[in-house]
Amino acid sequence: MPEPTELKGQWALILGASSGMGAACARVLAAQGANIIGVHFDTAAAQPGIDALVAELQGHGVTAEYCNINAANAKARAETVARIEGLAAGTGVRILLHSLAFGTLLPYIAPEGEAITARQIAMTLDVMANSLVYWTQDLHAAGLLRDGAKVYAMTSAGDLRVTSSYGAVSAAKCALAAHARQLAVELAPHGVAVNLLRAGVTVTPSLERIPEHRELIDKARSGNPHGRLTTPEDVAEFVALLSRTDSAWMTGNVIGIDGGEALTT
Repeated sequence: MPEPTELKGQWALILGASSGMGAACARVLAAQGANIIGVHFDTAAAQPGIDALVAELQGHGVTAEYCNINAANAKARAETVARIEGLAAGTGVRILLHSLAFGTLLPYIAPEGEAITARQIAMTLDVMANSLVYWTQDLHAAGLLRDGAKVYAMTSAGDLRVTSSYGAVSAAKCALAAHARQLAVELAPHGVAVNLLRAGVTVTPSLERIPEHRELIDKARSGNPHGRLTTPEDVAEFVALLSRTDSAWMTGNVIGIDGGEALTT
């Protein structure tokens, strides 16, 4: 068996890197020596916290740069990929993590309230699903996804279960799965693995924006075989572990990182 590849000196591009899963993955990967390029979309009020996170990552002796852009904007994406070409030309991007959680949380049918619009559905799918394709295309075209690279996209049990406000996000997760499968097949000849990561219910800012989040948390906590919720660090540890193999043989899968939650809830 080949020795695991060290992450020291490798590059990780994290889409949605300022909080939740993305921030946790940045911390774990940086602690193992990986350089981090973080893409996020935040207000000025959040900048001090992001600056502190970047300083924390740099404290591990790695390069860490964060770009405050709309990840679904083609011009911003092109400029960021050009920047990555300058930084990671020698090694390429070892890890692409798609952890974007920016969508509209409104019901489809709301006789007494606000129902979701066509524009909101399109935006949700473009940010939370289609952007995986566009970033992967651009990185591949730039020669930055090389043999052994790993592409991950965060999904959830919401791709199968119905929550009243989650319709557009659920649709995006289903599209994300289809995109990941297609990319897995098309990138296989290049030695690049593409997998979905299905975390259990995890307390993150994106979860707390869901109107029904308290019910979801209570159900997951009581039903998880481990007696607790999934944490962002649980996910980050497996991203680091799976990224240390050069093999692309595990690809096109939905990998559950939920402590068995899907088996019992």
